[in-house]
Amino acid sequence: MSRRAAALLILALPLAAAAAPETYTLDPYHTYPNFAVDHLGFSTIYGRFDKSSGKFTLDKAARTGSLELVVETASINAADNEKGNRQRSRDDHLRSPDFFNVSEYPRMSFKSTGVKFNGDNPATVEGNLTLLGVTRPVVLQLDRWKCGPHPFNKKEMCGGNASGTLKRSDFGMKFGLPLAVSDEVRLMIGFEAFRD
Repeated sequence: MSRRAAALLILALPLAAAAAPETYTLDPYHTYPNFAVDHLGFSTIYGRFDKSSGKFTLDKAARTGSLELVVETASINAADNEKGNRQRSRDDHLRSPDFFNVSEYPRMSFKSTGVKFNGDNPATVEGNLTLLGVTRPVVLQLDRWKCGPHPFNKKEMCGGNASGTLKRSDFGMKFGLPLAVSDEVRLMIGFEAFRD
């Protein structure tokens, strides 16, 4: 190999490395899948899942990416976990077979099938949500996206907010339809992830 060819190869290596896909692991302490549903036509009830894990890859040069998210369904928290003098709390009811059936389906998952970019940043994540053993397509819009060094530990990270909607009846969750609890569920996921 000539010196010139070797020099060109050495110069190209950092560019190739910079263009390689980067992998990020979701920070479980700063990632919260949230949801909102209409209740009796009077109010909106909000809830979240306290335990989730996942990874995503990002190739800014190729404008491609992927996402895998796993949510522990028993970690549901709808701000009502004390039974009091009732038969059960709302959180207990949500864990029951009427809703998430956590004993039979302890996890739900989202796996991307494609990522669309707006300029240099991901804007839309298309994928499949598996809930109650049923898999259906769901689209998440990235409402906020930022990458950079963490201000304290200086590790490279990305974070943002994603949102989308689904019909819970598509997954077989039909309790309370059509009047008590809305069929349409709004998803909101705040997330932060460190580069591996």
